[in-house]
Order: sequence, then structure tokens, then C-alpha cells
Amino acid sequence: MAPITQLSQLDPNGTYSYADYLTWQLEESVELIQGKIMAMSPAPNRKHQRVSGNLFLHLGNHFKHKSCQVFVAPFDVKLYDRRKSLLQDREVFSVVQPDLCVICDQEKLTEQGCDGAPDWIIEILSPSNSRKEVRLKYDLYQECGVGEYWLVFPYEQIVQQFVLDDGGKYQLRALYPDNETAAPHLFPDLQIDLNDVFAE
Repeated sequence: MAPITQLSQLDPNGTYSYADYLTWQLEESVELIQGKIMAMSPAPNRKHQRVSGNLFLHLGNHFKHKSCQVFVAPFDVKLYDRRKSLLQDREVFSVVQPDLCVICDQEKLTEQGCDGAPDWIIEILSPSNSRKEVRLKYDLYQECGVGEYWLVFPYEQIVQQFVLDDGGKYQLRALYPDNETAAPHLFPDLQIDLNDVFAE
């Protein structure tokens, strides 16, 4: 069978697994959400990259020499229902590349990325992010048990902080503007000055 090198070779209405994803040789970056192909935005713009870099500096310094590790895209995260144990690649239908993620369970780390839900995911929105994409990821991260999820809006300079409650549903815990210090619920000793994060 000919190698898959172009998105046009794939059926946009088809359902694909992580095993399929591993065989593709695409120039474009894609994610799989419940088996459906999601083409990622073009290369992030300067503002997105600056915010991502500033956040990575804060997180990297905080988690240095600690058991939790921070990773920045591109970094494959395989996701599946948290009630299921480790799955074969052909049984996994969601793989995403969050802008940043923090993983404390070292057993989830593989040569390819992360096998299972990170503890904390941060996504930085770009003008090209669709509402559908945002909603799909919100639902996926909730279903798979990502304990904390931040949505960062670089142009509005705000951060939405969602935390899983005891029933496994996200609750909006805080809405941080750029003049405040944000602290993750899971790591309250990490204080992030959003003035620094959004600084030009």
C-alpha cells in the first residue's frame, strides 16, 4: 500500500486509530479526536509563540528537579476513557498535541509521548481555532480525566481555569485577567504572573 503523505489521501469522514496515525508521513500536523482527523492550525503566530514560551519558562522553572514534567508541542498525547486501562494503538482513537501539558505519572511517558491523560493541559487559542475544535477538546479532556485545563486567550489576555469536580465534570474555577497572578488548582504553590505571560 502506498504511504500516506497527503491529507487528501485520507477520508475526512473516515474513522482512524492511533495505529493508523503512526503510519502517516504527512507534512501537515494533525490530531485525532474520537477517530476524526483535525488539521492543526498553520504554524503559530508570534503572539502565540511568545505566550507559550513565557508559560513554559514559568512551568519549567517550577517543575525542575520535581517528579512532574512539563512538555510543549509538538508532543503526542494519546487519550481514552479514564475508566479503561492501557489500550493497544489500534484501540485508541484520540491523539492530540496540547500547547503545554504537565505529567506527574512517569509510567504514562513513552518514546512517542504520553499514554493517557496528563494532569494539566494548557491550550493557547489562535484566531484560526474554531468553536467546534474548542468544544471537542473540552469534552475530550473532561471525558479522559485531565484534572485541570486552562484556555489561554492571547488577544483578550485572559485565562479560563477549569478543574474536574468529584463527578468528573469541569467547573470554571477562575477567570484570570492579565493583571492578576494565576495559580493552578493542582499545584497551588506555582504562582504565574500573567503580566509576564502576556508581556509584549
